[in-house]
Amino acid sequence: MTQWAIGDLQGCHQEFELLLQRLDFTPGRDVLWLAGDLVNRGPGSLECLRLVKSLGDDTRVVLGNHDLHLLAVAEGFSRHKRSDTLTPILEAPDREELLDWLRRQPLMVDALVGNRRTVMSHAGVLPSWTLDQAAGYAREAHAVLAGDDYRGFLGEMYGNTPDRWQEDLEGTPRLRCIVNVFTRMRFLHSDGRLDFAAKEGLDSAPEGSRPWFQYPRPEGAWDDSPRLLFGHWAALEGETPAARQDVEALDTGCVWGGGLTALNLETEERVFEPALTSR
Repeated sequence: MTQWAIGDLQGCHQEFELLLQRLDFTPGRDVLWLAGDLVNRGPGSLECLRLVKSLGDDTRVVLGNHDLHLLAVAEGFSRHKRSDTLTPILEAPDREELLDWLRRQPLMVDALVGNRRTVMSHAGVLPSWTLDQAAGYAREAHAVLAGDDYRGFLGEMYGNTPDRWQEDLEGTPRLRCIVNVFTRMRFLHSDGRLDFAAKEGLDSAPEGSRPWFQYPRPEGAWDDSPRLLFGHWAALEGETPAARQDVEALDTGCVWGGGLTALNLETEERVFEPALTSR
């Protein structure tokens, strides 16, 4: 069995299929870790969603911000943007089946690969959290999104506040902060505030901020030397300079003309499939 971690698909279905061929991916033998944002911006969002769903237990998937946007648009809680490529999903005969499957995916995956703890979320994990805390917070939000009352949260999900985590947060503000950390985080200020405005490379860091992975973890929080996989930040081009923890950036901007990257979780080999079109 080979376990491969792949960055944001964002509807790049043709490149995804070519990458799977290059990896000689075999369902029932191999496993895919997919770092979220399966859909949107690329031309094959429906096909990506159908393919990943069809792989069943051969995949480990986390939700990204574009996946949540799809769910919100489908329920009428978010505006369909000009750059969206979600219409084929929303008009598909298997729409409800696909959306129901998508909302039941977690915000964080935590598993052993060999003897090494490997964690994946779309945007990362807040530096002030231990991994066990992060797993608990991810379960809180997952329980709501996968539950019968998920529409109530989708209607209140959007917003940039609270922009700093506090354990005593409750209700919708608490869930919104958790979801924003796991799906939208890039830069953090030294006091723990998330910055949602800057979305480009490291040279776009707002004054007094750094990328989340350049902050140290709490003492003793990562004693078992885990590895953290994330997507979301295509402008990093797979690089995490000056990282204070063991992280792997997987989003290499296929939808922007870069390509899809697959990381072999046993050997750390990277396989790159270039985008078919330049954007």
